Amino acid sequence: MIMAFPKNFLWGGATAATQCEGAWNRDGKGESILDHCTVGDREHPRLVTMNIEPSYSYPTHEGCREYDRYKEDIALFAEMGFKTYRMSINWSRIYPNGDEEEPNTAGIGHYRKVFEECRKYGIEPTVTITHYDMPWHLCKEYGGWANPAMIQFYMKYVKTLFTEYKGLVKRWLTFNEINFGTVTYGEIVTSGIIPASGRLVVDDPDATEEEVSRRFQALHHEFVASAKAVTLAHEIDPENQMGCMMCGFVYYPLTSRPEDVMAAQRDMEVWNYYCMDVMCKGKYSYWASRFWRERNITLKITEEEKEILKEGTVDFISFSYYKSDCSSADAAKNLGNGTNFGLPNPELEMTEWGWGIDPLGFRYLLNEYYARYEKPLMIVENGQGEYEKMEENGSIHDEGHISYLREHIKAMADAIEDGVDVIGYTVWSAIDIVAASTGEMKKRYGLIYVDADDAGNGTYNRYRKDSFYWYKKVIASNGECLGEEG
Repeated sequence: MIMAFPKNFLWGGATAATQCEGAWNRDGKGESILDHCTVGDREHPRLVTMNIEPSYSYPTHEGCREYDRYKEDIALFAEMGFKTYRMSINWSRIYPNGDEEEPNTAGIGHYRKVFEECRKYGIEPTVTITHYDMPWHLCKEYGGWANPAMIQFYMKYVKTLFTEYKGLVKRWLTFNEINFGTVTYGEIVTSGIIPASGRLVVDDPDATEEEVSRRFQALHHEFVASAKAVTLAHEIDPENQMGCMMCGFVYYPLTSRPEDVMAAQRDMEVWNYYCMDVMCKGKYSYWASRFWRERNITLKITEEEKEILKEGTVDFISFSYYKSDCSSADAAKNLGNGTNFGLPNPELEMTEWGWGIDPLGFRYLLNEYYARYEKPLMIVENGQGEYEKMEENGSIHDEGHISYLREHIKAMADAIEDGVDVIGYTVWSAIDIVAASTGEMKKRYGLIYVDADDAGNGTYNRYRKDSFYWYKKVIASNGECLGEEG
């Protein structure tokens, strides 16, 4: 295999503001929807509480305390050689309630300092505009993205960002993993719809037809807002590059039965292309009408909105990739049926969280996306969560981490050799942060260890893992030195 990464390839790492910053109610910041989500685990879903209850633990309130330690963290990222830092801005730090006339100057000032710190080290920010951080007030008082009024609030927010940070940020992602909005989990964290059950679950099989229609209407409003943001970004600064951000799903047929092959195709369409076609092609998929009809989904879409979608397609595609799954016609009646949004692949080794490790699926997905859209691709999340222990001397030996990343980087190199235009790769995550799905700190993805537990106990001091030193060599060699020895 020839390692053929482009000369200016964007190596780096990623975080999300709600999962790393902490300081959840300081310097004028308002509450976000994840601030109302308790800690959970594999067996117990996170709860979404209407009030902040002292009897519960809310992991985003502490994160990994990057709000106060961003200079230390960015210096560590620079030591690894990051070319880009994929991060997010917390919407409720800029507009605490989301519907104010004027932004919070303290929030604007904080992110300006973060971007300037990145630039000091030659690190280019790649910024997600909203990453599971909708202001709680917009969820509670307006019903989240189900309300078309959200579009104007979002546009005021993005105009503030594009104006305030012109010249400091040139690469933006409009919504994080927007395709999760097709199921209950994303309806909550992406679309800001407070669940009646009070639980942060993957998909609610008891959702009514009215609730499902509301979910897809919310997604439509997000599509319109994203398209308008793309157009506005180009007007404010023609050098701005605007990307969508998807959770990358790979589905294989569980058997060679034609019915399972069709089930896998449909899962790929719904999980990946329902959203991507709108954001990359400017129109809904050709099969969308039947999809809506079979689920009794009713949407309000105006001719003006169709034009907005057509004019506001993204410049590039960014996505996360962690695993692959299988599809079966026997389990296809409900989206998300089975394990982790699909069925486990008996041919794959599983992570400690039951996710199938599949580097070849990564190459497959890169080729699928590029063949369909022919837009530059950027992988902004890729990694493996692990239980880890720090030794007395401060060492953290995370060979499983290194092995996972090594094999996926090899697969990415193969995709580039295939002819896929890949512009960057940011590891999830740059540093240990609380997991969005469960709120746990012990599910560690980072290259940097943070001395903290799920309850917020610890020094929060930073320690370089073995993967830190390994990734430093990978970046320095532009992907040529993958160190089989770890």
